[in-house]
Amino acid sequence: MTTERALPVTAEQPATGRRRAAWLLLLGPGLMVMLADTDAGSVVTAAQSGASWGYRLVLPQLILIPILYVVQEITVRLGVVTGQGHGALIRQHYGRGWAYLSGGTLFVACVGALITEFAGVAGVGQLAGVPPWLSITVVAVALSVLCLTGGYRRVEIVGITLGALELLFIPAAFLAHPDAHALVSGLGHPLVLRTDFLQLLAANVGAVIMPWMVFYQQGAVLDKGLRPQDLRTGRLDTLLGSILTQVIMVAIVVATAATLGRSSPGGSLDTIGEIAQALVPFLGHRAATVLFGAGMFGAATVAALVVAVAASRGLGEVLGWRTTLNDRPGRARAFYGVCTAALVGSGVAVILAPSLVQLSVDVQVMNALLLPIVLGFLLLLERSALPPGDRMRGVHKYVTWTLTGVVILFGLYTITTVV
Repeated sequence: MTTERALPVTAEQPATGRRRAAWLLLLGPGLMVMLADTDAGSVVTAAQSGASWGYRLVLPQLILIPILYVVQEITVRLGVVTGQGHGALIRQHYGRGWAYLSGGTLFVACVGALITEFAGVAGVGQLAGVPPWLSITVVAVALSVLCLTGGYRRVEIVGITLGALELLFIPAAFLAHPDAHALVSGLGHPLVLRTDFLQLLAANVGAVIMPWMVFYQQGAVLDKGLRPQDLRTGRLDTLLGSILTQVIMVAIVVATAATLGRSSPGGSLDTIGEIAQALVPFLGHRAATVLFGAGMFGAATVAALVVAVAASRGLGEVLGWRTTLNDRPGRARAFYGVCTAALVGSGVAVILAPSLVQLSVDVQVMNALLLPIVLGFLLLLERSALPPGDRMRGVHKYVTWTLTGVVILFGLYTITTVV
């Protein structure tokens, strides 16, 4: 009897293993875009949050998880159900004028974001004693070669591998020995009605949905080959990525709150070098430079890769180009040309004009300006481009509208505080 009962289990194991392997292979677009969301600017913002306000901004980071998920889940649904990219859908349903506006402003914001990422790469290089021109050149050329020769699958594997370096922020948080009582107190008192606190809160919330994230992930699920029957896996991929990126942000807030928040709250933390040097007395030189340096390198490089692809994809979709990483460069010359030019041009700009790092403020404003446009089109397309059975209904619809409305309001508030 024992043998007879064991036979079915043994026979099913290979099939079960194949199904599990196939399911795992469908993950990726959500994880990669969310790791890119924790980019160089986000790392600096989270560090400033912990240093200036201790643990008070931990809870807002956790609340941002469902906001990230509901917005990016719509992009997954639009991609797998319609089989088209975001820019192409705008052009089809709302005309070329709106498509040109969306694609053009996206490209400008992406160039600004790339400059911010390469400034982060330069900062990490300086920590290791590498001159900025060399670190930027190596990264820009390597990412360009990857895009030109890799194909979507390889680009995704390399991107997630680079982004995984951000996980080093988590041990940094533990090594900082956070005060459990102060952490609980910060969770219980997350709001301070002061202008400087609200500005920093707005910076965290306004940057949670980057416009390029929508364009990238919707195109990535197409390159990945996801079909309507894979929607459940796409949602899980997005949920895992949403949780992971915000756990990393929490780790950065906790690490700086436990150290700089106690010793020198409100100090200048504009670059990764300043953050690492300020943490040396608490974590030691090696831990401070290696953990935060490697974490920032992963954040900046995966973001640069995603932003460059998103810029070229978004522009190409509204202009009618071929826009898939699965094409060889000879079949999609414009797409790969713009992607490479964005990477190399932004790197050269940072090398020749280091003062352009100040553009990060302008990038933040640009992202905030784009939020009403991007999220507005996202909600409109959800109603017009999807069949009735695939649209949001009931509580899901109203919760999503409310959360996206909150993001738009904080984005607009960011504009008023920065300008």
